[in-house]
Amino acid sequence: MNRLPVSVCLISGAEAHRIGRTLAGVAGWAAEIIVVLNEEVTDGTDQVAVQYGAKVFREPWRGFTAQKNSAAAKATQPWLLNVDADEVPTPELVAEIQALLGDPRRAELHAAYSMPRLSFYCGRWIHHGDWRPDRKVRLWQRGRAVWEGAGLHERLVVQGSVGRLRADLLHYSMESLNRQITKTMQYADAFAAHAAQTGQTTGFLDLLVRPAWRFLRGYVFRAGFLDGWQGFAIAWLTAFYTFLRYARVREDRVPKPPATV
Repeated sequence: MNRLPVSVCLISGAEAHRIGRTLAGVAGWAAEIIVVLNEEVTDGTDQVAVQYGAKVFREPWRGFTAQKNSAAAKATQPWLLNVDADEVPTPELVAEIQALLGDPRRAELHAAYSMPRLSFYCGRWIHHGDWRPDRKVRLWQRGRAVWEGAGLHERLVVQGSVGRLRADLLHYSMESLNRQITKTMQYADAFAAHAAQTGQTTGFLDLLVRPAWRFLRGYVFRAGFLDGWQGFAIAWLTAFYTFLRYARVREDRVPKPPATV
């Protein structure tokens, strides 16, 4: 396959144990791979990236949004593709991108393209519930999109229309339930910090209704029950996260006891 005019952009922490799978999925066809690596990482992630021809830049951690924009700013190709260290484009997705970019007039009808993401969770591919189709805007024309957002909730803001690709981006999701719970706490803290900055408040109904709705939506209305115990776990933990983030906002509003003398 000829190299496509694509800069693959990644940001990474200590990911030596799995980033090779991601890089192997893009090294054979992308014209350029950019990896922005946290400067304190010492597990050999940089060495793995170099083996796959990546350009590695060590930078201090400034948050997901700033890091992703930094990686995008270093790209030289006309198209950019963002992937995370736990994601791999399927051969079908690569072929679809190749066909798209092979016809520049058709490709440039849109400023960016979204793709469905298929997650592997606790030994099972998840085809239902809130995790499917999980569309992400990841492919865009250089200079026509920028990452925005606070905390852990960054998003790509596109200057123009967004087209839709059909093939999957594989997502090797949480490596364990412990990992998921840890990330749930991080997301809840980030949500509470953002709420404090914007003055957002929550009421009792947020604690009562929102978690119940998230469980029903994911497990019943979006057929998460078809994904076995993993679908049940995802629905419950999503509901728990929903409760936790609003509870954290209320917790931060509780007056602190006076310091002891």
